Amino acid sequence: MLEDKMFENNMQEKEIHLRDYLRVVAKHRGLIISFVIVITAVVALITFSTTPQYLASSKVLMEKANNNTLTDGYSGNFRDPEFFETQFQLIKSRQVARRVVDILGLDNSALAANNDSDSSSPVQMVKQWLTEAKNSLLGSDPVDDEASAGSRSAADILADEIRDNIRVSPVRDSRIVSISYPSANPEFAALIVNTVVKAYTETSLEMKMAATRQTLEWMTKKTESERLKLEKSEKELQTYMRTNNLVTLENRIAVLPQKLSQISSELVIAQNKRQKLEGLFRKVKSVAGSPDAAESVLGISNGATLQILRDQILKAEQHIRELSAKYGAKHPTMIKAKGDLEILQNKKQQEISRLTGSVKDEFELAVAEENNLRQQLEQTKAEAHNLNEKFIQYEAFQREMDTNRQLYDTLMMRMKEQNITGEIQPVNLWVVEQAEVPVIPFKPNKKKSLVLAFIVSLFGGIGLAFFVEYLDQSIKYPEETEQALGFPVLGMVPLLKNKEGNIDTVMKDLPRSAAAENYRSLRTSVMLSASNQPPRRILVTSPEAGAGKSTTAINLAVAMAQSGKKVLLIDADMRKPRLHKIFKIKPEKGLSSYLAGINRNDVMLQSPIENLFFMPAGPVPPNPSELLVSDSLNQLLTQVDGKVDFIVCDSPPLQSVVDARILSQVFDGTILVVKGKQTTFEQARKSLRQLNDVNAQVLGVLINGIELKKNDYYYANYYGTYGDEPTS
Repeated sequence: MLEDKMFENNMQEKEIHLRDYLRVVAKHRGLIISFVIVITAVVALITFSTTPQYLASSKVLMEKANNNTLTDGYSGNFRDPEFFETQFQLIKSRQVARRVVDILGLDNSALAANNDSDSSSPVQMVKQWLTEAKNSLLGSDPVDDEASAGSRSAADILADEIRDNIRVSPVRDSRIVSISYPSANPEFAALIVNTVVKAYTETSLEMKMAATRQTLEWMTKKTESERLKLEKSEKELQTYMRTNNLVTLENRIAVLPQKLSQISSELVIAQNKRQKLEGLFRKVKSVAGSPDAAESVLGISNGATLQILRDQILKAEQHIRELSAKYGAKHPTMIKAKGDLEILQNKKQQEISRLTGSVKDEFELAVAEENNLRQQLEQTKAEAHNLNEKFIQYEAFQREMDTNRQLYDTLMMRMKEQNITGEIQPVNLWVVEQAEVPVIPFKPNKKKSLVLAFIVSLFGGIGLAFFVEYLDQSIKYPEETEQALGFPVLGMVPLLKNKEGNIDTVMKDLPRSAAAENYRSLRTSVMLSASNQPPRRILVTSPEAGAGKSTTAINLAVAMAQSGKKVLLIDADMRKPRLHKIFKIKPEKGLSSYLAGINRNDVMLQSPIENLFFMPAGPVPPNPSELLVSDSLNQLLTQVDGKVDFIVCDSPPLQSVVDARILSQVFDGTILVVKGKQTTFEQARKSLRQLNDVNAQVLGVLINGIELKKNDYYYANYYGTYGDEPTS
């Protein structure tokens, strides 16, 4: 239930909010209608007086050519935005426009005849007026402008005119480009567009040819320079090779590592052999002179000849032992056998001596061989080091020569390619649709212009209405007043025109009128302003003069009196009293005379209205404020309290004098009367601050004298038919 109620409240707030907007529109409908009529009329005048313009268009297929290949005619990346923007700027360039002028042979008369028909249009007149105003503000001299224009050729002026009017736009999601030109002459527009396409193609080719020629000139000079460098590097390499005998350098460089490896291997073998022989030589040398000891050396004992001799000696000794068993020592056989043994032993000694000498020879040979190999290794290393140094310089010359040769060959190849591709068109361009003479003008679009003018002016008028409403800070309606001031609105009294009656006596003369009902509503609001009992002393004031405080005071007093209550109406505006004129009483005595102590008798008079008593302001004193701060005022009110039910007091405006603030101290409640659509929120806030500074009890605000129209939101509430209403 609570959510439903909140939803209803939100819906009501939205409806009221929308109604406020509609109210603003309805309130300023005259301004909106006037704005729409003026703007639409101006646009209609301009539209119907403007010379029709025809737009001729040509569509071309534009692709980016690829100069890096001879087989592919265009590049696949046709969506290059920089390429298309560059081509668009080229189409709209002065060079293309000047070529159009030259191709067509145009002169001043041709373009003047094309544009003079539009020179008297309102748009041109406005442009001319703006140009003159700009020259006047910037201090530009028209004579100087004409002189500068005269210094230029007619062809340049025509080219600028064509360039400024050329339109280039891509067709969405395609490679097609639309080239257009507007003109009052349809034939002229079509001729310009077709000529622009032709001029653009020729200009592109010329630019490509010029760039190709410049490239070839530069490449020719660069190729010649590189050729001289190549010849110089070749000569330097040949001279270096002859000087250092490097004809077979590469072969020698390749062989030297193998030779170093082989010599190193042989040297290691020779070292091992020398070390083995050196040990054997030392053993043999240690047993020199002792054949038997030398025979036990391993390198000698394993000799084949020596082993044979040892076997023969063993056999001879065995034979002697066999013979000794048969023969005596002097037997010829024994003698012969011993002789043979002695011969074998001598051979053995000789063999040992020979083997000992061969060990020494082999050792000396191994040492010599090792020294020879080490010497060869050092020589080979020195040769390799020398060749490496020469080869480093050789490679430097070789690299320089190869670099120069490569650069020279590249330049030669590029020159040949440039000669072949130099004539290729930089942009592939095909005319998809040539410009034809337009039949229907593209502007002004009268129907569209009028509809657009009406819509724009309508929204502009509505915006202007809300802007005027925003600038209007005057008090008008209760809701916004309560929100802005923070005080309740007790009532709202519409403006009563003179023919309808006197607003001061509306409660008596027109008791059934809407204004009278509003004052009764004010009476009710005052009665209900306090929870315990209604305020008995009521002060009526306003921020400024003319707000209707006196009218409110007298009508409120009459409304209370008509309800059967005894009411005293006091005119406390002793500076400009007015209430006595309404009752047609001479102000010979009254509040001023009472407070001054001059005449305190019969100051409270009976009015023509039942239950209503009236106390006039009396003679105008020189010092009203001083009279009000005296104790006499409080004494007067105390005396009156016992005679009447309510006291209604009219006081001077708050922002003029301090009288109202003084009076608010002795009254139970104060009503602030503001003039509708005249009193501003700032004036009302200032008045309320003044009352708040003196701790006055403010009952609320009354919006007085507001003019409500039939379309106003509050019109039905205040001008409706009430039927038979009571007069009291």
